[in-house]
Amino acid sequence: MRPFEITGLPPDELNSFLTGTHSDPFRILGPHRVGDDLKIRVFRPDAEKIDIVLNRPSTEPIAAERIHRDGFFCVTVPGATRDLDYRLRLTTRDGSEQLARDPYQYGPIMGEVDLHLFAEGQHWKIYEKFGAHLRTIGDEAGVYFAVWAPNAQRVSVVGDFNGWDGRVNPMRRLLGSGVWELFLPGIKEGAHYKFEIRAQTGALLLKSDPFAFFNQHGISTSSLTYNLERYKWSDAEWMESRRTKDWPRSPLSIYEVHLGSWRRHANEGNRHLSYLEFAETLLPYVLETGYTHIELLPIAEHPFEGSWGYQVTNYYAPTSRFGTPDELRHFIDACHQAGIGVIMDWVPAHFPKDAHALAEFDGTDLYEHMDPRQGEHQDWGTLIFNFGRNEVRNFLIGNALFWLDQYHIDGLRVDAVASMLYLDYSRKPGQWIPNVYGGRENLDAIYFLKRFNEVCYERFPGIITIAEESTDWPGVSRPTYLGGLGFGFKWNMGWMHDFLQYMSLDPIYRRYHHGNITFSLLYAFSENFILVLSHDEVVYGKRSLLSKMPGDEWQKFANVRMFLAWMYGHPGKKLLFMGAEFGQKNEWNHDTSLDWQLSELPRHDGLRRLVQHLNYTYKSEPALWDQDDSYAGFDWIDFHDADNSVVAFLRKSRAGEMIA
Repeated sequence: MRPFEITGLPPDELNSFLTGTHSDPFRILGPHRVGDDLKIRVFRPDAEKIDIVLNRPSTEPIAAERIHRDGFFCVTVPGATRDLDYRLRLTTRDGSEQLARDPYQYGPIMGEVDLHLFAEGQHWKIYEKFGAHLRTIGDEAGVYFAVWAPNAQRVSVVGDFNGWDGRVNPMRRLLGSGVWELFLPGIKEGAHYKFEIRAQTGALLLKSDPFAFFNQHGISTSSLTYNLERYKWSDAEWMESRRTKDWPRSPLSIYEVHLGSWRRHANEGNRHLSYLEFAETLLPYVLETGYTHIELLPIAEHPFEGSWGYQVTNYYAPTSRFGTPDELRHFIDACHQAGIGVIMDWVPAHFPKDAHALAEFDGTDLYEHMDPRQGEHQDWGTLIFNFGRNEVRNFLIGNALFWLDQYHIDGLRVDAVASMLYLDYSRKPGQWIPNVYGGRENLDAIYFLKRFNEVCYERFPGIITIAEESTDWPGVSRPTYLGGLGFGFKWNMGWMHDFLQYMSLDPIYRRYHHGNITFSLLYAFSENFILVLSHDEVVYGKRSLLSKMPGDEWQKFANVRMFLAWMYGHPGKKLLFMGAEFGQKNEWNHDTSLDWQLSELPRHDGLRRLVQHLNYTYKSEPALWDQDDSYAGFDWIDFHDADNSVVAFLRKSRAGEMIA
């Protein structure tokens, strides 16, 4: 018999499926009524034989007929209806057998409300719907896959479970949404997978899952199925107390850390520490030194070590360099139980061009802009998110909520905010496109940032959002209802640059630059500021904090001590990058550990103990943090003594406590 007579499929449809160009696999595969009979069609190139096992007593399996040598099978069940209860029994060439439900006997799974909210850009638990989810449908356990690729001709799930053959498990397109889905029975945790996407041009793209919970890093870039519902948290007391925390009226001293280079095992091939090891090493160190929070440079998956994590490929997956998602949760859980908050750097401004990631995801500029004058970040050779697209905003805001929800993150420091706010950021005339009013402000990014802050604070009271914003954009840390961007805090980059410049001068010349000390107090209360000495100031020839100081070694240490004392006395919360606390001599190198042997030397250990004492003094004196955002908390005593480079001032709490 001819294939058409057996399958009921026109030859052109069967051929388009076999060549991987058919866009509706559920029209081809699975159970279909043809006349009075039910035809079940299966494509499995790895199968030598396929039997249909009916869930009926005393019924023999029905052998499927091979229609095409590539592995297309069909069986006719006379008089059966489409809801026939059956399983597929596959016999492979090596003689092994598999018994599983047919993926193509299931109807649509994602609900219309979910699709509507996603299209509106307001599905705040989108991570529970997209990606790969271990779940049970009926009596069958497996993995449900969903991905957004509206311009694709075909999307398939490929992995180690189907020989990475895109013809085996093509997905269903949910009409009108651009979303593709498929439930694969029998797939278990730890399966490696990607999405094979056929673009409208015919090009085949192999993409990791944008919503993957776990992903490989480096050369290997597969996503892995992972169960996020297993971990049991033990930080309920911390989470409950956090809800009512008023951080502008609380002490906030942050230790900024790059996990890949804080400490390494030199005697084990310079390997990274694991998330579990950080709970045993980094956490006690932070506790002893007196900080209130740890800020982690980006920990979402990224292939390039040299990006420090700022070129993210998998926004929903913590990097596998240091362990599993649950091991990261263990570290955060341990921090909370010890009374330490965890902030993470978050990078919604741009993403890299890696072929396996978001760039031209479905063969078109899906997450980015089509025009390079809008979509290309010239400084970093990366792509800029299209904040004007609802689904892209939902992807990003949903990601922020994901970290706050699933990982109990206490704060998000948003990187490169200035590059988001200005359409002409780091661009020459003619290299950018004005907004609808002819201005340089990125109206879509402004709306995105406001919405991000509103939703985060609404759904997770007590968290903090921090902007790295290097211009004088007004109201960065003011509420959106007052016209601000809605951040909780802003990095004080002006204070950092002015004071570092001042401290690098020979003391005999500082009298001519006295304004570098006093100028910051003119604007210190215009935002909720964090005083920072960040990672950006100790790389690329800028030298370490200790090495920036003038004079011999004794004088360098004395100058660092003065720098830190002024920092802790000045209004604003505090942030120090790792190594500064003990006088790291070399510039930060992301490929090696900090020079911990220095911390055993008297001067370096003395500096660390100074930071420890400053932190404890800072936390115990409300005058140093209670009115950081108000002139009422600060009074000059003397700021005129430029000749001697001396200033004197008073800090006050709302209760009237003073420290001078």
